[in-house]
Amino acid sequence: MINGAHVILYSSDAEADRAFFRDVLDFPHIDAGGGWLIFKLPPAEIAVHPAEGAASHELFFMCDDVRSTVAELTDKGVEFTQPITDERWGVVTGFRLPGGSEVRLYEPRHPKAFEL
Repeated sequence: MINGAHVILYSSDAEADRAFFRDVLDFPHIDAGGGWLIFKLPPAEIAVHPAEGAASHELFFMCDDVRSTVAELTDKGVEFTQPITDERWGVVTGFRLPGGSEVRLYEPRHPKAFEL
């Protein structure tokens, strides 16, 4: 049976994004060889949303307190690209990785599947 998931982020500057995950987000990692870092992610869950037209995918990191996490990451030089907004399902913002990709950060209001 399935026992895990492997997420791939494509980047125009993979080395910078790897350094960001290692040095700014402090994600534990292994070196799979030649500096190819693979990071341990926090607990995760997956949701399937309806899409019209071509499907796309988004990466959301979850936290317990989005405002304190934003302050901590801002102190580390992270560029936030979206203001903090209060949505029905959580408090959300977004930031840019060094390679240019954007990811979202949110404090969920919904039950978390990874707590099952």
